Amino acid sequence: MPSITPGTLGNRLFGSQEPPLILDIRHSDEFEEWHIPESKNIDVYDELTEDAEAARSQLSELPSDQDIVTVCAAGGVSQTATELLEEMGRDALTLVDGMNGWSRVHRSAPVNIDIDGNLLQVARPGKGCLSYILISDGEAAVFEPSHYPEEYEERIEDEGAELVGVFDTHAHADHVSGGRDLADRNDVPYHLHPADATLLDATSLEDGQQLTIGNVSVEVIHTPGHSPGGVTYAVGGDGLLTGDTLFHKSVGRVELGVEAGIEDTDVEENAATLYESLQRLRQRSGNPLVLPAHDPASPEPPVTARLSEVEAQNDDLGRNRESFIEDLASDIPDHPPNFQRVKRVNIGDESVDDDELSSLELGPNRCAAE
Repeated sequence: MPSITPGTLGNRLFGSQEPPLILDIRHSDEFEEWHIPESKNIDVYDELTEDAEAARSQLSELPSDQDIVTVCAAGGVSQTATELLEEMGRDALTLVDGMNGWSRVHRSAPVNIDIDGNLLQVARPGKGCLSYILISDGEAAVFEPSHYPEEYEERIEDEGAELVGVFDTHAHADHVSGGRDLADRNDVPYHLHPADATLLDATSLEDGQQLTIGNVSVEVIHTPGHSPGGVTYAVGGDGLLTGDTLFHKSVGRVELGVEAGIEDTDVEENAATLYESLQRLRQRSGNPLVLPAHDPASPEPPVTARLSEVEAQNDDLGRNRESFIEDLASDIPDHPPNFQRVKRVNIGDESVDDDELSSLELGPNRCAAE
């Protein structure tokens, strides 16, 4: 069956080639929940599973001057769509593993930052996740890794560096961290603030702590609110790895840990704490780059903005303390899929096998307040 790998599709979508028409045949509600950017939804999933010929009339309305990539959840039913399109004389390919495969795509690019070393941003377009590899004087550190460790190991090897530490800003609720696995595979420390590493054997962090990677200093800034152990890493004075505390156009939501049953606070208290954390970051000198752990779109790295740019475009930063607390505590958007279990996995309260990891975090990223 003619097919295309998720990585090759990513290269076509984000590169200079003419992009294909991406045909998503899932049910419309699933498509609205989470899909590849610029894809077209024709809800013929039931027809393709029951009587493929019944989908012919709807598929015949597709433009005839583009290659087509068919997409479903796991790549099975979309194969039937590809077969039917080929019978209709169209050039069609099936996305291998469907949206499951798209979630595994990682793309990277250097960040333009003033440090004695290099900072690489690694994006997962299918999850809206951003992670980072800091390289200086032959040493490397990884921040916010996904649970695909080879994506980081290969890039570090390409740079001729040695991994010396792995860092998370907090216990994430939208995706399973690969931090412990990556650290264990390479026999290096895994760093997480003790307020989030409640059941983990992690190397502790504290506010104001100074670390060094090669020739680059990394300062730990405790910025709770989204999560009790949330920290921001100030990299070399010119970058702030803000995790889920501060995004370019939003801030972290404050109820996930409460509703997951692992925090003894309430949402109003968390919102007040987050407000104070944001004020600390806004007082940083030098107009540093804000480098969050997520971008709600399907990010093509590098995704960066200076603090002054973020303050100009982020409405949450323009609210006074009272309205900020009220808005974040009362306006609760839809939750990330499986957030309770994901959060428990990331604090060490639950284990899942490798086969379940990928499916556990499938779906859209929703760690930003809206």
